[in-house]
Amino acid sequence: MSRLQVVSGKGGTGKTTVAAALALALATEGKRTLLVEVEGRQGIAQLFETETLPYEERKIAVASGGGEVFALAIDAERALLDYLQMFYKLGTAGRALKKLGAIDFATTIAPGVRDVLLTGKACEAVRRRDRQGRYVYDYVVMDAPPTGRITRFLNVNDEVAGLARIGPIHNQAQAVMRVLKSPQTAVHLVTLLEEMPVQETADGVAELRGAGLPVGSVIVNMVRPHLLDEDAVRDASNGRRPEITETLARAGITAPGELVTPLLQQAAEHAQRVELEREQRRVLNAMELGAYELPMLSEGVELAGLYRLARELRKQGAGS
Repeated sequence: MSRLQVVSGKGGTGKTTVAAALALALATEGKRTLLVEVEGRQGIAQLFETETLPYEERKIAVASGGGEVFALAIDAERALLDYLQMFYKLGTAGRALKKLGAIDFATTIAPGVRDVLLTGKACEAVRRRDRQGRYVYDYVVMDAPPTGRITRFLNVNDEVAGLARIGPIHNQAQAVMRVLKSPQTAVHLVTLLEEMPVQETADGVAELRGAGLPVGSVIVNMVRPHLLDEDAVRDASNGRRPEITETLARAGITAPGELVTPLLQQAAEHAQRVELEREQRRVLNAMELGAYELPMLSEGVELAGLYRLARELRKQGAGS
């Protein structure tokens, strides 16, 4: 099981929800998981119904079996100050640079600097050990940028290492890429059983593989239940009105003929969706990746729903 679990996906697929559920699933049986947010949206705080996350690692949940989930919202400016202190011992000089606006300039204008800092902070958490030499966190789960940006986001340190041939910047970038391109990392892509998200997932998998980044699993989110069995789907697709009318009559429903048309229409729409979902599953299966499926929560995603999704992931083998 890779210790850095990166979760990406097309906007609207629920990648932050999946990342949070995965963190809970991995933290079961006494494990410690760090859930990292890099986009500054505070989505993790909202999901766990807690106050805005500061730039520090804070426990936000207890998982089944006594495991713990910590969370960190990485701030690029603060990460740059940490970086300057770590490698250049700037201390108060670094804080002076912040007051002058140099930190904001660097993280906003300089190409790739922000992504280098974000990925570097996450990888530092993966490598960190306590005084006994044990890993501080068993797993780090990153709620990463969307699929369209994930490859460049994770690969930016390769570019930086090429630009800075020597020195601490070069060494830091190489250290980050040693984590990101190793079996310690798995990049999961969240999708829906719809054409556009599935196509973007396929494109993302191809880009990640082309960049030499380790692709993990596809996580199909918000899967709706099939309300009709195979025979009913086939009848609805064929529009078998007489048989359905007769069945309604045998069930004691009065005026069955008046109900047949709207029922057939709804059944046909359901059958069409089932067939479209089958087609998207065929596309996903062609990628030859492991897959998890999470149900659509009719009551919406709240804290109890997160724990339910975590249980679903555990049932399907996530974290085992």
